[in-house]
Amino acid sequence: MFELMLCSLFTLVPDYLYRRYAQGKRFGKEITLFSVWYELRWGIVGCVMLTVLLITMIFYFHPSTTSAALFFRTVPIVPEVPGRVAEVKVDFSAPVKKGTVLFTLDSSKQQAALATAKSKVAEIDAQLVAAKVDVVKAEAQLQQANSDYKQAKDELDVKVELQRRSPGIVPQRDIEKLQVLADGRRAAVDAAVAAKTSEETQVSTLLPAARASAEAALDQAQVDLDKTIIRAGVDGRVEQFFLRPGDIVNPLMRPAGVLIPDGSGQRGLQAGFGQIEAQVLKPGMVAEAACTSLPWTIIPMVITSVQDYIAAGQFRGGEQLIDASAAKPGTILAFLEPLDKNGLADVTAGSSCIVNAYTSNHEEIASKDTSALRGFALHAIDTVGLVHALLLRIQALVLPIKTLVLSGH
Repeated sequence: MFELMLCSLFTLVPDYLYRRYAQGKRFGKEITLFSVWYELRWGIVGCVMLTVLLITMIFYFHPSTTSAALFFRTVPIVPEVPGRVAEVKVDFSAPVKKGTVLFTLDSSKQQAALATAKSKVAEIDAQLVAAKVDVVKAEAQLQQANSDYKQAKDELDVKVELQRRSPGIVPQRDIEKLQVLADGRRAAVDAAVAAKTSEETQVSTLLPAARASAEAALDQAQVDLDKTIIRAGVDGRVEQFFLRPGDIVNPLMRPAGVLIPDGSGQRGLQAGFGQIEAQVLKPGMVAEAACTSLPWTIIPMVITSVQDYIAAGQFRGGEQLIDASAAKPGTILAFLEPLDKNGLADVTAGSSCIVNAYTSNHEEIASKDTSALRGFALHAIDTVGLVHALLLRIQALVLPIKTLVLSGH
């Protein structure tokens, strides 16, 4: 309507002034309700054509969309293990800090496993103490075996020496018995050495390895027990947290709730523009937004990036063929950020918004290589952006009235 009124000032009004003052035709006389369509045909046709051209130029070079929102990220509250809720630590809506305990699961099984692992470590520690005692015992047995062997060897050497000096003084049978005794005691020494080595191996290698394994099992049991305590991973706020003791939660089937991180939904705005405006939307374009949760306020913004893919065209390889006629037309997703750091601070996350983006040709107009005719056309394109800016302000002005009065709620 605004564009029609503007275009009528350059087409319909001059046509009427010509009919009125040049041809002397007046309303109610020559110009009536039935003849006005003929008398002002040039102005009416020109007004319609100029209006269509103006609207096309405005909406193409200065894109607008109502499909804009402050999307916010949510973090699902999911335990690593399934279980039954034992205790809930936070209310259904409350701010939380990173590391805050949200709820706990029944941990009787994990506590039993932890106690078993601790007992295993204590058992190995006791075995280690006993093995050290056995090492001392083996050392003593080795010393005793060495003494017995030395005694038998000395007696054998004495008998052999006497037999050498005076053959026949010592019976050969006694020498053979002493030789057998010395060999036996030598074997006892070897057995004592082997026993000592075995006990030292137990102390230095086997039992430490077993203790390390038991400690690993203890750590695993502690980790499993810690998994029954669910904590907040980030600073944020839990909402609609209706979990209660006795509920069953499962990481694959039933999350416990959602956590909204701090600042989520207040850093940028996402807007979906028509596909025909893909060649116009560029990062760096100035934009304005009016959000439902913050009426009568225009938020200056800038487009930071434009997604190169349209979500409606995606597909996942499977057993079915893709039919292009079934695909719904999607939009060009643009990411916007406020020019003011706190521009979106008062806008409720998730709020729907109206967004206008404005094409700026200032650099091309200022270039010496731009012709006068092209510069004039670019000036006209930039100027009609004022019409779109005015329309946005009118929309922001009537938005509360439209929502509260005319919507019928």
